[in-house]
Amino acid sequence: MSFLILVAGSLLLILLIVGLVFSLRAESQVEERLARYLEEEKRAEEGARSSPVTEWLNKRVEKTSRGSQIARELARADIKLKVSEYFALVVILTVGLGLLGYLMNPNPISVVIGAVGGYILLQVYIKTRQAQRLRRFESQLLDMLNLMVSGLRAGYSVVQAMEAVSKELSPPISEEFRRVVQEIQIGVPPEKALDNLLRRVPSVDLDFIVTAMNVQREVGGNLAEILDTISETIRERIRIKGEIRVKTSQARLSATIVSLLPVLLALYLWFVNRNYFMTFFSNGILCGVLALGSAALLVVIGYAVLMRIANIEV
Repeated sequence: MSFLILVAGSLLLILLIVGLVFSLRAESQVEERLARYLEEEKRAEEGARSSPVTEWLNKRVEKTSRGSQIARELARADIKLKVSEYFALVVILTVGLGLLGYLMNPNPISVVIGAVGGYILLQVYIKTRQAQRLRRFESQLLDMLNLMVSGLRAGYSVVQAMEAVSKELSPPISEEFRRVVQEIQIGVPPEKALDNLLRRVPSVDLDFIVTAMNVQREVGGNLAEILDTISETIRERIRIKGEIRVKTSQARLSATIVSLLPVLLALYLWFVNRNYFMTFFSNGILCGVLALGSAALLVVIGYAVLMRIANIEV
């Protein structure tokens, strides 16, 4: 009977998550995020499309500093969720996995493990999406610079050159430059629009480009020649970073696997053979806590050291 309850609970959790994701995937976020960064009010049709619960949550979180931070993180990961929908997904994951943990091992600690695990999985997913999107963006910078340099030499203005980038190149760089052009067209100063771009895409190479464009706007000069020179520097940086990523991939993968193995093994023992796991506390709770805490500390230190060795700045 307990096995059937476990299977039913797992299926219910999966259906809830899949239903939420597919219900939100069709919504366009370009104008919505543009309004968020410009601190404009929501459009009336968005309010009509939102559910009462979503609207209630939006009113309470969109103006807070935490809500702004979450909105920025979701934008960087290109996850098409509102802040209120993000909180709803957090509740679903924490409650659902907490309940699943309790069904697997009826114990309050299992509930805590499941809830914390659900929250951590969501954060890991967001960070992974951010890293993947940033790598795709940086891989398109050379094409963007070449297109802008060609446009400027052909007589385009800076805004027209950025608009050509938004039309000719593929996402994510086209989406970001489309937002920049839209901001400039509605009256935002170009410096502010580029700063918003840099806030959404925290790239060192992009920082070089934005700084050069802002300096050229203030002191003058041939922007096409400046961007052409920067493209050579960025090309070498991308080549070197690619070589470093390949040569340090084994160290980074080893650090991840070696660090996750003890955690996964401990979770497996807790849920599958709890009596065996409780031998940690056979000589007292304090002894078991010290042993597990020391092991966790050593794992964290080892992971930090290995990742520090593999993290080579260019």
